[in-house]
Amino acid sequence: MGAHRRKCDWCGRGTPIVRDMEPVNPDYQYWCEECARALIIKGDPIETYRELEGEPIYGRLLEEHCTLKRFYSFVTA
Repeated sequence: MGAHRRKCDWCGRGTPIVRDMEPVNPDYQYWCEECARALIIKGDPIETYRELEGEPIYGRLLEEHCTLKRFYSFVTA
């Protein structure tokens, strides 16, 4: 299944922008922008990730909403 057809593993509606490369639960690897933002605000950001849309959307979300600065890993293909 191509990334353009995949849906967010959490909400089942949004188009994924980021993939969790080390998920606690393998059923939740792909996250849309809205659900990824909610994770960050909740204080549970994805630490090792790959951007899916070719733009650093998730990286910008981390910069905007993450108050606890930790080391995050951007994974390339």
